[in-house]
Amino acid sequence: MDNNKINENLIVKLSFDFSLMIIEYAEILEQKRKFVIANQLLKSGTSIGANIWEAQNAESKANFIHKMKISAKECEETKYWLLLCKHSSQYPNNDNLLEKIEILQKVLNKIIATSKRVVS
Repeated sequence: MDNNKINENLIVKLSFDFSLMIIEYAEILEQKRKFVIANQLLKSGTSIGANIWEAQNAESKANFIHKMKISAKECEETKYWLLLCKHSSQYPNNDNLLEKIEILQKVLNKIIATSKRVVS
C-alpha cells in the first residue's frame, strides 16, 4: 500500500497518522526518561495501525473482522496508557492523542459492526 492508498482509506489514514503521533509522544516520554510507559504506548499505539494495515489484505471477511477486533483491543490498551499519562502530573499533555483515539475507536467499531452484518 503506497501513500495514495493511505489517503484513500479513512481507517488506514486515521491509524497511520495516529501511529506517527504516538511515535512523537513516545520520543518525548523517552526524553523525560519515562521509558516503560513510552515503550508500552509505542507498542500498543502502533499495533492499531499495523493490524488495520494487515486487515486490508485479509484472506476472508472473518479474517478481516478478526484483525479489526485486534485493532480495537489495541485501541483500548493504548487509551489506558494515555489516561495514565493524563492523570499523572509527571507526564506531558496528551489530550490531542485522546481525542484521536476516540475517533479511531468510533470508526473501528462501526467497521466491525457493519462487517459483521454483511457476514451474517
